[in-house]
Amino acid sequence: MQLPSSNRELVTEVSGGYEAQYFFQRLEKPADWNQNLALICELKRKAVEEAVARLESNLAAMKVENLEGSLVEAAARRHHTLAQLYAFKGETGKAIERLQEARRIALKHGLDEFALELDERLGIAQMRRAEDENCVKNHNARSCIFPLTPQGRHSLTAGSEAAVSHFLRYLNQEPADLEVKWLLNIVYMTLGQYPAGVPQEYLIPPANFDSREDIGRFEDVASAAGLDVFGQAGGAVVDDLDKDGFLDIVVSNLNPCEPLRLFHNNGNGTFVDRTAEAGLSGQLGGLNLNHVDYDNDGWLDLHVMRGGWDVPMRSSLLRNNGDGTFVDVTEKANLAKPATATQTAAWADIDNDGYVDLFVGNENAPCQLFRNKGNGTFQDIAHHAGVDRVRFTKGVIAEDYDNDGYPDFYVSNGGDNNFLYHNNQDGTFTDVAQRMGVEKPVLSFATWFFDYDNDGLSDLFVTSFLQSVTQVALSYLRLPVEAETLKLYKNIGTGGFRDVTREVGLDRVFMPMGCNFGDLDNDGFLDFYLGTGAPSYAALVPNVLFRNHDGQYFVDITTSSGTGHLQKGHGVAIGDLNNDGNQDIFVKVGGAVPGDKYASALFQNPGRASNNWIDVRLAGVKTNRAAIGARLKVTVVDGDKRRSIYRAVTSGSSFGDSPFQQHIGLAKASRIDTLEIWWPTSKTRSVFNSLKPNQAIEVKEFAKQFVKIKLRPFSLKDASGQNGKHSPHNHKQ
Repeated sequence: MQLPSSNRELVTEVSGGYEAQYFFQRLEKPADWNQNLALICELKRKAVEEAVARLESNLAAMKVENLEGSLVEAAARRHHTLAQLYAFKGETGKAIERLQEARRIALKHGLDEFALELDERLGIAQMRRAEDENCVKNHNARSCIFPLTPQGRHSLTAGSEAAVSHFLRYLNQEPADLEVKWLLNIVYMTLGQYPAGVPQEYLIPPANFDSREDIGRFEDVASAAGLDVFGQAGGAVVDDLDKDGFLDIVVSNLNPCEPLRLFHNNGNGTFVDRTAEAGLSGQLGGLNLNHVDYDNDGWLDLHVMRGGWDVPMRSSLLRNNGDGTFVDVTEKANLAKPATATQTAAWADIDNDGYVDLFVGNENAPCQLFRNKGNGTFQDIAHHAGVDRVRFTKGVIAEDYDNDGYPDFYVSNGGDNNFLYHNNQDGTFTDVAQRMGVEKPVLSFATWFFDYDNDGLSDLFVTSFLQSVTQVALSYLRLPVEAETLKLYKNIGTGGFRDVTREVGLDRVFMPMGCNFGDLDNDGFLDFYLGTGAPSYAALVPNVLFRNHDGQYFVDITTSSGTGHLQKGHGVAIGDLNNDGNQDIFVKVGGAVPGDKYASALFQNPGRASNNWIDVRLAGVKTNRAAIGARLKVTVVDGDKRRSIYRAVTSGSSFGDSPFQQHIGLAKASRIDTLEIWWPTSKTRSVFNSLKPNQAIEVKEFAKQFVKIKLRPFSLKDASGQNGKHSPHNHKQ
């Protein structure tokens, strides 16, 4: 296959996101508009509607046939801008009409390069039309799962057929364009003509997508469970918000006119939307959210972040009242002003006073570090702490990477070196990223700490994020890439970290956004899932699942597991949603613009590995109540082999929140020799001996005995067994 002339070219932009943002920035706004969530919604809608009306009026007044010179190109480009805005709104038919008119003008007046560019954009728009008509409106459990199976193929084929025509015409003049080749292969999959129908010179062979290992197929059961919430990009929280023994789900939505959605787990395979009853209907927008017990009352609260990739907007701290409702305490807590553009924040008890503090990573504004004063209010101490640097921050995580008893912060920046803030234990931090060798990638996004090899030291994973389908395709073809790859830094103790990305098989490029980790086959080693994409409708690359092979290397099991969703993957949370001892994967699916909505996915774990496990829930007394920062060590005997498994209490990734309770796979171990828990504030240890596997327990700080929790397992399939059956009531626009 001939390589593209420019391997680094960015994804072709068809979404209207940049145009909508441009017109919004030009819109006149009242004072403090970014503190009023309903007003933000109104202004966002107004900006796009006024821009569309002006462009329509302007083009209607132009006599295009009589235009000459630069005015001809101006008319064509105005049609293109209007097409982008229609694509933004999800009016794909109108977008296609405007692109066709722009191409007609370009061809008539000799604007050949622009006409060729429009051929590709028309192919992308027709491809999106096909997705709307098939994957969105006729959604099933196999829709948009890569590579497409017969159940996922399109029954309405006109959009895909038109896309093929445009892509082939484009490739006839630009045969080396790998982005268009990639999209052409996907379109042929939707028609059921891949690989045989793809012209040989453009074929990406199926072998490039094969999985070398198989832990079973994960079916998307979101529809049957009532969880196929339809919307744009957003965050996801999975945890037991009402303490009834079942994990609930909360999702946010980038759309400033859409509220948070709270789904209560009924404990019978279904979830019910309790957004209104919880008092969350007015909590509009939010690209990300996380959860915390900031006031140590035993009830998990919510924190919503807004403005990421956009403009400054107020955040929300939502206190859990313990009765199924939440109240907005942002202003009272001193967290409302100033409004910032952010989608990332991390909670950690930086001074071990028993109250968790909040680090907020902002975009093109100083990062903030709010000290929890223990009375419901916070104070920004970022400047004194030395962490108020200005970058385009995309990820923040907290963990005690050097085991000195105090949490540290890792800050991932888009377009600059990353920071590793070491906690000096005196209220200040020192950036040691370069000294520790963990300052890359330069274009980075989501990140986390986890002990991937069970040596008792927290390792660091950082995603790279270049918006390029070309680079992703090169990575699948195992050809040289110009983009930065994922990064895995192995913690080597006093020597810092060592880059082991290549040796563990993670030197790949994926455009990852939301992501998280968990032990999906209960072998004691942590696996991970990446949600992928970019704002453009052209950014169709599969989400990815990696299996951790005994802490030695990682294997891409996307194809064998059936988790390669092609739609945009954002907030990811991993937890045992049906109490069967196997962790499931919830993904908030949807893109950056209103026209790129999709149904969220819940991939049910088939449990084929049949390994043992234990669930450990911690309750701090002197340590913060949610035990954030506590560490666990489980020592087991598996046959004649004795080994230890390590975990730290976090919610996982910087873009997606998994439960605080720790689900620990034990492989075939028939007993647990010891369970050790280290509590950071009291600096004490709880030690329990000779535990049985396959149970859930709660451990309270200072308690001499643990409490067994009775689990009530259930199936995530509906009564008829038709998991994934379409439920159109969740797909109202």
